[in-house]
Amino acid sequence: MNNPVAVPPFANPDIATKRVIDHVNASLKRRYAAERRFRAMGLAAVALGLLFVTVLFVDIISKGYTAFQQTYIQLAISFDPEVIDPEGRRDPEALQGADYAKLIRAALKAQFPEVTDRQDLRALSAIMSPGAPQQLQHMVQADPSLIGQTQSVWLIANDDVDMVEKGQIDRHAAEADRRVDDRTLAWLDALSAQGQLKKGFNTGFFTTGDSREPELAGIAGALAGTFYTLLLTLAMSFPIGVGAALYLEEFAPKNRLTDLIEVNINNLAAVPSIVFGLLGLAVFINLFGVPRSTPLVGAMVLTLMTLPTIIIAGRAALKSVPPSIREAALGVGASPLQAQFHHVLPLAMPGMLTGAIIGMAQALGETAPLLMIGMIAFIVDVPHGFTDPATVLPVQIYLWADSPERAFVERTSAAIMVLLAFLMLMNLTAVLLRRRFERRW
Repeated sequence: MNNPVAVPPFANPDIATKRVIDHVNASLKRRYAAERRFRAMGLAAVALGLLFVTVLFVDIISKGYTAFQQTYIQLAISFDPEVIDPEGRRDPEALQGADYAKLIRAALKAQFPEVTDRQDLRALSAIMSPGAPQQLQHMVQADPSLIGQTQSVWLIANDDVDMVEKGQIDRHAAEADRRVDDRTLAWLDALSAQGQLKKGFNTGFFTTGDSREPELAGIAGALAGTFYTLLLTLAMSFPIGVGAALYLEEFAPKNRLTDLIEVNINNLAAVPSIVFGLLGLAVFINLFGVPRSTPLVGAMVLTLMTLPTIIIAGRAALKSVPPSIREAALGVGASPLQAQFHHVLPLAMPGMLTGAIIGMAQALGETAPLLMIGMIAFIVDVPHGFTDPATVLPVQIYLWADSPERAFVERTSAAIMVLLAFLMLMNLTAVLLRRRFERRW
């Protein structure tokens, strides 16, 4: 009698199918679990990044929003003719050189007649900003009929008074631990009780240049220098970048030389920005004699730095145009140059504009290359041209961040807020341009 032959389990189709299904189900569970873990890690990374950005913005805004307000003190100013214009000729030079600080001291002495000690009078005068006499000077120069009258004038207070009113200096701390002594606090309380102390919008922050005094420091000079620098940078980098991208993508022969140029352009996009500053110092200033600390030399340096970004973005925009556009233009008799300028380039222009705006945003936030060409100079006057000494907003922020006064901390944060607003506006413009003009093929 023959023994039955044992049939292996895998020979049963039902058992084999079940094992395969079980194996696949287990594999699917592992893959789904891995996918869930990956999504959770990605979500955690995004949340962590948003948390850091939120903390950064909250810190900047909490320190800087107070800079948009300034403390003012109201005084009854007697525009004494003997002090302002003793000869009565209304000579502009005499009006400009008058001792307006004496008028302020007289008004303070009349406000606080009990203060008679010379040291106390000096401390009383110190509650006013050094720029307060200039306010009176501008008033008299604009309206000489004020001479001989008595007017209530809101004058700017000094930075310590401003910090007290904004709560940046603890009034309840020990006198030795704060910059404002008890007698000054008593004078401020008396002025506040009489309605002669207020906080108002700080227009000077946007209309004046830099100053050694925090309450007088503004960003008008830096904004003007930034505007001139970026305008020149755009005027030089955009045509050169578009032309280079068009030539390399559409006309240049494919050989080792063009391959070397393309590799170098890609490498230049990753070069540290300070290297471009050193190049500008050595070539533009030392070799060609371009005036340093001017928007002109700053724009030339930033043009070199932004050109790789604009060229790379321009080539990508040209590649996105379908070849059928070129073929159709050439098929109806257009020359290669006409096909590029009349058909391809208009379709690629939105992407090129986006790359140019991103390049300008990159240039707006640069500091290191501009430090190398001397745009770190202390500039009080607002520049009115491309060859006037100037600074830019990032460098102004750097200068203020190095100042020890507490009032400069809020100015620094406020200037950062303005810079971030410009950067977000430029990036939003790039996104809107792309969405408005982009075509999908």
